Amino acid sequence: METLYTKIGGNKLMQLVDVFYDKVFLSEKIAPLFKNDKEEIKEKQFLFLSQFLGGPQLYTEKYGHPKMRARHLPHAITEDAKNEWLRCMKLAIETLDLSDDLKIALYNCFPAVAQHMVNR
Repeated sequence: METLYTKIGGNKLMQLVDVFYDKVFLSEKIAPLFKNDKEEIKEKQFLFLSQFLGGPQLYTEKYGHPKMRARHLPHAITEDAKNEWLRCMKLAIETLDLSDDLKIALYNCFPAVAQHMVNR
């Protein structure tokens, strides 16, 4: 079965993570939420997205079950922060050399998960 991970590939997924976090760390709205080392954050996001998009279970193998909501609870994630995160992701996806249909499918994976992270 072909997954979004296999359609996108690891290299483009890493490119997405790089561009996304460049945008996140420049955002006045959400950059303060990301206090850990940028490279560590990018690595964890790549591992998680690989798994989330149907690829290898890299995050689970290294860190255990993602438990994403629990891991995000210490951070004040508001509706505005969620919207800014999604805006950064959409802009990052647009930089990828993918078909428009694949870009839309990829972006559509994120709004419900982002909403689930809102905790304030």
